[in-house]
Amino acid sequence: MIGIGYDSHRFADGHKLVLGGVEIDHPQGLEGHSDADVVTHAVIDAILGAGGSGDIGTLFPPEEAQWRGADSIDLLRTAIGTIAGRVVNVDVSVICEAPKLAPHKAAMEALLGEVTSARVSVKATTNEGMGWIGRGEGIACIAVAQIDDD
Repeated sequence: MIGIGYDSHRFADGHKLVLGGVEIDHPQGLEGHSDADVVTHAVIDAILGAGGSGDIGTLFPPEEAQWRGADSIDLLRTAIGTIAGRVVNVDVSVICEAPKLAPHKAAMEALLGEVTSARVSVKATTNEGMGWIGRGEGIACIAVAQIDDD
């Protein structure tokens, strides 16, 4: 079974930048209800989609105070516990102008791979200066996950 996930968050002062569970040194972080980890949020939606288990907003409603500031890696662990089968593969594309993610991709792959017990590939690209991402206003991520239900 295959699922796709998407998430985006805007940059904001006073927040730390966490992507794929890895804290990255950057002047701004992402604004959101939890830690605003767009990579892990997209992975969660992809896994939930593959498992036919809804989406991140249904499992972790933003209006519930218990999820405020939550560590998205912990949310991922919880989401995996709701699906039947095992995650086999996760493919992630992060879209941002900055920061450069090449130095952080291996750490993201390792952490996400450990949590999902799956192969994980993290890729990064820019938006070639176009639109809100191109203006450096935030980061978006698309993820695809495969689950084996055997």
